[in-house]
Amino acid sequence: MVCLKRKIIAGRMAKKSMIEREKKRERIVAKYSDKRQALVEQFESATTQREKLELHRQIQQLPRNSSRTRLRNRCWVTGRSRGVYSDFGLSRNVFREWAHQGLLPGVVKSSW
Repeated sequence: MVCLKRKIIAGRMAKKSMIEREKKRERIVAKYSDKRQALVEQFESATTQREKLELHRQIQQLPRNSSRTRLRNRCWVTGRSRGVYSDFGLSRNVFREWAHQGLLPGVVKSSW
């Protein structure tokens, strides 16, 4: 199995810097999630325009990467960010190869 992973990873790995950047974003999101959620709840319950404006400024003062929408799903084998099946956490390429080799239990090739 180790040789199989090396074969799959060869030539298709995402840049290490992009993977590390994504990990950093995940840490920042976790760090600021409570504060951001509290500010958003206050913003939604605010009645006056002035309150909303002040709360909006406070939300904008948080780091951009603390927003959950800036996270991307990545393949846990290759780090690829596009074509990732969220059920398996694999990119389409790895998913196809592993399915053909029978490494994914319950996955069968469909035919009609």
